Amino acid sequence: MEDLKKKIVAEINDKEIVFSKSIKAGKRIYYLDVKKNRKDEMFLAITESKKVVLGEGDDSQVSFEKHKIFLYKEDFDKFMTGLTQAIEFINEVQGHAVKEEETAEIIQPEEIKIDIDFE
Repeated sequence: MEDLKKKIVAEINDKEIVFSKSIKAGKRIYYLDVKKNRKDEMFLAITESKKVVLGEGDDSQVSFEKHKIFLYKEDFDKFMTGLTQAIEFINEVQGHAVKEEETAEIIQPEEIKIDIDFE
């Protein structure tokens, strides 16, 4: 009975999504989901999902940490202004250093090694 309730809730939540975009970034995936509330008003749900591996080898367990932010239409302008200012600040302070690091980490083709184990 409990499993049936979970499935019904999941189906209802999936129907709310009117647009979805996922962004893969290393061990993280960011989901941008536009949803509708009961009043048919849209809002943005931002979810960060981070893969976490506990243990090593056969004993390892994989789980995902999820964090959500709900952003409503009346806050879009303020949020975008703050986000833009924060990104510009980071680019001003660290922008040049990041570019130098990227060029220093160029891997030459002869350095690439692939280790595949077929069982």
